[in-house]
Amino acid sequence: MPTPIRPVLPHLFRLATLFALAVATGILPAAESGWRAGTGREKITPPAGVWMTGYAVRDKPADGTAQDLWVKALAFSDPAGNRGVLLTLDLCDITRVVSDRVAIELMARYALPRSAIMTNVSHTHCSPWMEGGIAGLRILPVDGLGKAVAFRHELEIKMVRAASAALDALAPATISWGADAATFGINRRENTEAQAPALRAAGKLRGPSDPRVPILAIHGEDGALRGLLVSYACHNTTLMLYQWHGDYAGSAQAELERRHPGATVMFAMGCGADINPSPRRELAHVEQHGRDLADAADRALKGKLTPTAGRFTSAFEDITLTFAKIPTAEKLHEAATKEQPNKEMHQAWSAAITQQLRDKGDAIRRYNYPIQAWHLGNLGWVALGGEVVVDYSLRLRRELGDSLWVLGYSTDVMAYIPNERVLKEGRYEGDTSMIPHGRPGPWTPGLEEKIVTKVHDLVRRTRAEAGN
Repeated sequence: MPTPIRPVLPHLFRLATLFALAVATGILPAAESGWRAGTGREKITPPAGVWMTGYAVRDKPADGTAQDLWVKALAFSDPAGNRGVLLTLDLCDITRVVSDRVAIELMARYALPRSAIMTNVSHTHCSPWMEGGIAGLRILPVDGLGKAVAFRHELEIKMVRAASAALDALAPATISWGADAATFGINRRENTEAQAPALRAAGKLRGPSDPRVPILAIHGEDGALRGLLVSYACHNTTLMLYQWHGDYAGSAQAELERRHPGATVMFAMGCGADINPSPRRELAHVEQHGRDLADAADRALKGKLTPTAGRFTSAFEDITLTFAKIPTAEKLHEAATKEQPNKEMHQAWSAAITQQLRDKGDAIRRYNYPIQAWHLGNLGWVALGGEVVVDYSLRLRRELGDSLWVLGYSTDVMAYIPNERVLKEGRYEGDTSMIPHGRPGPWTPGLEEKIVTKVHDLVRRTRAEAGN
């Protein structure tokens, strides 16, 4: 007897429902997506006795570890075999020299273009000083400088090792993305630390901020979460310990890995140069901010995720930015000799600029500023060098679409990157931050349009090549 048709219909309906649910959540079978992904990680926690970076007031090396620091890597390959790798680090800064050395090694090993290798630091201020890093904070003693050199050398080895592990582990995966929000980051230029709690309670916080928490989820063929990348635009300055700690980003990663055993969780810093966590100063605060960020990531995971579709494309270019002026010999002498608050920082700035002038002369006014763009199919990323203020991410998403991640602190953390408003207003982000960064002075006006114009160019190019 022929099999009745009617009993089959409920089964087909259930299959269709499950498929629709998979599409809506982004959890399609990996074989259907054609994408592959892999992760790697290396512990980069230095021993006690290495000098810390981030704060000029620190007057001694670290005395221990409150939380381990990591370099983590996410590698992926599109259906056509185009590969990329992202490195995220629990560090305050990264130099162009380090990023390029690591990239050159990976290019040689894996035949990757330079544009397909991206580096981002969380900007935790409870991290080690490395050779070539933030030059104007302090003149290190000889033994401290030696340890900074050793840390930089070991870091490069571990960055290559983590990226290689991720690239070697590429396996079928579903890559999808979504977003939620967290609100502990506030505009520090417009809200003082003391006033912030009352202003928040009254709903009167001032100034721009970016509460968005974008996520990238990696699911294996079995549907299990294998990797998770989370981003947020806020300084990692909750703590000022003499111990190593990843700050709220480190706490969020640890919390999410506890909640999702077997998953490698990574953090990429957004454009948070003028955004601070609030409240701060205590371990309880960093743990709370970590939970808040983890909660936002989990809400995004449970919400609608969009699967990547298309090709992986990448572009990387430098533009030339200029500093407005070079300090006079009298100014440098005054900085080196004057009794003033943070005297050691001004002495370090004077020494750094004096050495730069010896090495390069007036050429120190020009700086090669890195801009990188990726498209993971229908998802766009922009990675900007330096400590980028929040106005950039808000403007670029407004102009180029909300399916765009805008990261700061990528490739080279050489200085603050103000937009024209912040540059004109001056104060720390627009002016005096050049002292701890060891730069000659504020940027020349016009840098915002130069950066935005090049971003538009690279995003249009990678978007078109990705088939979007």
